[in-house]
Amino acid sequence: MAKIQTPQPVRGTQDMFGETEERFAHVVATFERVRRLYGFKGLQLPVIEPTAVFSRSLGEATDVVSKEMYSFEDRGGDSITLRPEFTAGIARAYLTNGWQQYTPMKLSLHGPLFRYERPQKGRYRQFHQIDAEIIGAAEPAADVELLVMADQLLKELGIDDGVTLQLNTLGDTPSRDAWRAALVSYFNDHRDVLSEDSLARLEKNPLRILDSKDPDDRGVAYAAPKIDDFLSAEASDFFGAVTAGLDAAGVAWTRNAALVRGLDYYRHTAFEFVTDRLGAQGTVLGGGRYDGLIENLGGPATPAVGWAAGIERLAMLCVEGKSELLIAVVADHPELQQDSEMLARHLRKNGVAIATSFKGNAKRQVELAKKAKVDSILFVRQSDPLSGSRLYLSGESLTLDEIRQIQAALPLGWQTMLGGD
Repeated sequence: MAKIQTPQPVRGTQDMFGETEERFAHVVATFERVRRLYGFKGLQLPVIEPTAVFSRSLGEATDVVSKEMYSFEDRGGDSITLRPEFTAGIARAYLTNGWQQYTPMKLSLHGPLFRYERPQKGRYRQFHQIDAEIIGAAEPAADVELLVMADQLLKELGIDDGVTLQLNTLGDTPSRDAWRAALVSYFNDHRDVLSEDSLARLEKNPLRILDSKDPDDRGVAYAAPKIDDFLSAEASDFFGAVTAGLDAAGVAWTRNAALVRGLDYYRHTAFEFVTDRLGAQGTVLGGGRYDGLIENLGGPATPAVGWAAGIERLAMLCVEGKSELLIAVVADHPELQQDSEMLARHLRKNGVAIATSFKGNAKRQVELAKKAKVDSILFVRQSDPLSGSRLYLSGESLTLDEIRQIQAALPLGWQTMLGGD
């Protein structure tokens, strides 16, 4: 009989377990805590959307739509796409559910996204993002709040060291249109040195040439017209209000005039939090204002601003993922096993995480507990005739607060003694 070949995972996907999963969960939990501090409501969206949601919002000519989307025809003949990003789906939900009555809306979500691209460090074909959006607020204060929130998130994750907030303005519609026309004229005069990708972008996406990684493109882009030469007074005031708000909040930033968004619905603020700890792919969080997107999907002109960050990339920067206290409860003798199980249930009800092993004597259970890297072991014993103690808490690395947490969670009448490992 031929040996059955085990199917391999799809390229660009990953199975998360152990420390990898702990870091991932730590990022999500921290995001959930921080977004509540800023009054963002949670949102869940379908993983699949009509293909038109992304082709209309991202544009048929973009790499995401033309090369990277997982699209297919379902049994009903409809074109369906696994979502490659969140923002378009949020805009669709805003319109189809009639959420205009709730503006301004502060929304947050997280989950899997799908893009067919070359897998590399921190980037997968199925990847995950956290996302925060404010819909229906045209004021620069909305941009500031999102950036302050992002800055706090990175600080609470402990990964802000070496991360820089890069900021730019794309201007309002008149500013952007004038700048775009000047860029097209300028790059047309230098067609002979532009890369093939930049030549393809020249008519439909000229702003993207400014952030090209091609050495020849970069030399031409460096001398290209700057947005500041075309900013209207209103656009200049908007950007000034954003930077002043960040200064007042103590959020450090630096201007990056080459930071752009190629899609026409982007306006005003564009930003990225960048690190040098992930190689060439250094952006850990990015976003901007997209006042024209909802109108592109058939809705009324609606201001909006948001950001997204890859969970895998954030998790790679985290020092550790596990934050809760984990202990094991071990019975010294088999006749005390029921007492041990009762105690474990009680501790869990009172917020203490318990690691359980299901076999072996006390010695073997201690070995398994240490293998599971518990913070301490709580031994259940016969009552001590002198001290009255039934428990022996082993764990020299415990802090005083952790010891108090365990003792406070114990049932009445159960006394503990603290000992060494």
